Amino acid sequence: MSRIGKKVIHIPSNVTVDVHESGLVTVKGPLGTLSHPFSKAMKYEVEGEHLTVVRPDDSIEMKALHGTTRAILANMIEGVSKGYSKKLIINGIGYRAALRGTTLVLNLGYSHEITLPAPEGITFKLFEKSVGTSKTPGVEVTGIDKQLVGEMAARIRSYRKPEPYLGKGIRYENEVIIRKEGKRAGKK
Repeated sequence: MSRIGKKVIHIPSNVTVDVHESGLVTVKGPLGTLSHPFSKAMKYEVEGEHLTVVRPDDSIEMKALHGTTRAILANMIEGVSKGYSKKLIINGIGYRAALRGTTLVLNLGYSHEITLPAPEGITFKLFEKSVGTSKTPGVEVTGIDKQLVGEMAARIRSYRKPEPYLGKGIRYENEVIIRKEGKRAGKK
């Protein structure tokens, strides 16, 4: 049996889970509502505050779907109860971020500014992180859908990935950039 698929999902008291016959599962919580279509073959057992995903047989397809279905359901329940966020640090001279309403505006050394409207369910927040004596700007991406939060953070990072020589670019808050020495380092 799948190690992840057989784990029981704890449902908080302020979250409700509705399973429809068509395979659509709707999770409602204090932060919002998420719906996701799953395979009709999977069975969902709700016992009080516990949700268990049961697969119908041991075929290769059902084994593959079992753990994935459970993981997505657990992410949905955590998303509507706690939410998700990713922090990005913008490092570089003249690199800036600003908010115009719900639209994120990035100045990353290009001849134009990059505008990124917030999709439904995503909010952008700006912050400053102290690094030594200077403060570097940052963007926090928050929402209830884990996949959408990660996708937006990766999209922002893709506009200027961190480079290994000077460390300039956009990186995740806990990301470690392995720095390289320049060409002059080896010459004597």
